[in-house]
Amino acid sequence: MKVAITNNKQIQIKSGVLQQLLASASLIAMVLVFTFSSDNFFRFDNIIGILLSTAVIGVLALGSTFVIITGGIDLAVGTVMTFSSVMTGVIITFWGLPIPFGIVGGVLTGALCGTISGLAVAKMKIPPFIATLAMMMITKGLSLVVSGAKPIYFATKSDSEDKTFIFSQISMGSITNSLFGIEIPNAILIFFGLAIVAGLILTKTIIGRYNFALGSNEEATRLSGVNVNFWKITIYTITGAFSGIAGILMASRLNSAQPALGSGYELEAIAAVVIGGTSLSGGQGTIVGTVIGALIMSVLINGLRILSIPQEWQTVIIGLVVIGAVYADILRRRKA
Repeated sequence: MKVAITNNKQIQIKSGVLQQLLASASLIAMVLVFTFSSDNFFRFDNIIGILLSTAVIGVLALGSTFVIITGGIDLAVGTVMTFSSVMTGVIITFWGLPIPFGIVGGVLTGALCGTISGLAVAKMKIPPFIATLAMMMITKGLSLVVSGAKPIYFATKSDSEDKTFIFSQISMGSITNSLFGIEIPNAILIFFGLAIVAGLILTKTIIGRYNFALGSNEEATRLSGVNVNFWKITIYTITGAFSGIAGILMASRLNSAQPALGSGYELEAIAAVVIGGTSLSGGQGTIVGTVIGALIMSVLINGLRILSIPQEWQTVIIGLVVIGAVYADILRRRKA
């Protein structure tokens, strides 16, 4: 029995490595194609633009990776991101509290939403698709209610210019400019920093171990004495916290909380996770793969825009890429 389990695990590891190699090769191929297709693609400012656009979707994808590895799904990450940014705006602009309070409030808002989704899935036994779909609708409505259906700008008459400037620097500032003379927006550094943290959580902690156990065989994990409900709620909470961080990055980049944003982000985040090799059936996935998947999505969107492909066809192409990624996941599971 142990030999069979070990062999199955080795097959999964080899399958994951192969998927990462294929995703990396696809990313390099796309960069080469767009580079030769347009002189404007492989320029420093455009590469920075690609990385900057990857930051928000990438952070959402990092959080989504945890849930998808369990065999679940979270459709609310985009609207939770929006609601978190709105709450950040309320705390800083409406309540007049210092920026650190707004940041903490935004992350806690996302974590709370994730906890509620986790409770619905773990305790109420509501399927993840339905539970998170409901949370998506709830947070979408709350964003409009709390904000009065209007954007919350961080630059108001009562705000000092310094306060507004500092908040925008969370995403758009550059600590590398003064250190190395190269201007890389902080949002990019935050994304890669969070990727390292997420990778350590997934590979070096008990959370990560139980994360994979839940996705591989939840019932066996339960029978081994693990509190499955507790760890499932914890994982959804982590996903929510990542959505809260993404909301802060988005609000800082726009210097405002836009209550109408959020819908559609969850699909791009899930697509990035699947393209990166995380299995929708659970039990398999890596943070490195998710980062690669997020970069593929950003490079594809940016390249299509540079080539002046109409918006409607961009959507079609992205949809086909998602179908291809899901089908590749199906083929991997058949071989395993």
